[in-house]
Amino acid sequence: LSAFFVFYRYISGQFVNNRGMIKSNGDIVKVKEKVKEHYGKTVRVMVNLGRNKFKSFEGMVTGIYPALFTISPTDGFKGKTTYSYSEMLCGNVKFKE
Repeated sequence: LSAFFVFYRYISGQFVNNRGMIKSNGDIVKVKEKVKEHYGKTVRVMVNLGRNKFKSFEGMVTGIYPALFTISPTDGFKGKTTYSYSEMLCGNVKFKE
């Protein structure tokens, strides 16, 4: 048996691939490029915390690493927050200038 299983649903006479609930609209390389474009700039960050809870704050992209990036908030909160590129790819973290 293979360690990787692909689940299929039977919908109206066809088998449809059902790999998970989260759907991505790009690839991780494009997300990394977008973060690199905003390095050192002030951005507006919106984070999905789940259960219809969102957190929004202003910060600056201060660090870019192979698996994650850091944002230092500029509006009162002291400390850094880190996010992975996959969180942006899935839509849990969004930012704009």
